[in-house]
Amino acid sequence: MLLQILLIVQVVAMAGLIVIGGLVEGYGYGLSLGTRWPYHEKMLTRAIWHDPEIWHRMLATILGLNAIVILALAPTANTIAGLVLIALTALLGIATLHVLAGKAPAFLHGLHGLLAYTTYITYLLALHPDSLSIWAYLAGMVPLHPFLLMIFLGGMTTGQRGYQRPIGAFVLPRTKGQWAFALHYLGGLLFLLALGYYAQSYSGALVLALTQFIVGFMLFHAVNDNPKRPGILVAFHQIMALLILLAIVYTWQVHIPGLG
Repeated sequence: MLLQILLIVQVVAMAGLIVIGGLVEGYGYGLSLGTRWPYHEKMLTRAIWHDPEIWHRMLATILGLNAIVILALAPTANTIAGLVLIALTALLGIATLHVLAGKAPAFLHGLHGLLAYTTYITYLLALHPDSLSIWAYLAGMVPLHPFLLMIFLGGMTTGQRGYQRPIGAFVLPRTKGQWAFALHYLGGLLFLLALGYYAQSYSGALVLALTQFIVGFMLFHAVNDNPKRPGILVAFHQIMALLILLAIVYTWQVHIPGLG
């Protein structure tokens, strides 16, 4: 019973961490505490509700401690992988700060997002004792391959545009940030094609992914209109991605005319 409660807490908190990361980006707090991670002396003096970057760091610490307790209670392939992935995600969290500061390559930002979502999937699987290991599950779950690629390229786009800078409107990409966004867009199209091919099983994910495309274009314009504070759309974009992931893992179904 205790183990199940801790796993539910881990899944909910992991989703919260991802959404709070969107708030950090959306309201321009990415470097509010500098590049020192996780601890910063301002965390003790600044009001917690004033800066989502503080929430992000505190919740990441709680997730790490909870992962250790879960592993002690149930040392399985997924709980071991979960702890390792959380540790790697934390290390990449440090790297993302240096990406935003212009001191590290943008792909590290994409890798941070990729690891965060893979960790989330791992604990979703850990909730079900008879599940496959995360690696066997990912190998056989084809729609997740373009999904995770899209997550990586989305992080790349954020990292490549840098801290509080626009991507810029374009027809043909000219800057690295525009190329990253173009690849992210192509990754999204690939994901839609994969979901379309498997639409009878993943119709819910397909509908959500189509909605996500609209949200993505709105976010693109929000970033260009106000690159320092594109706003709540960043967090909403992450919420939609989490819902798409859940729709794939749990095969949510909606009726689409013509699919039977």
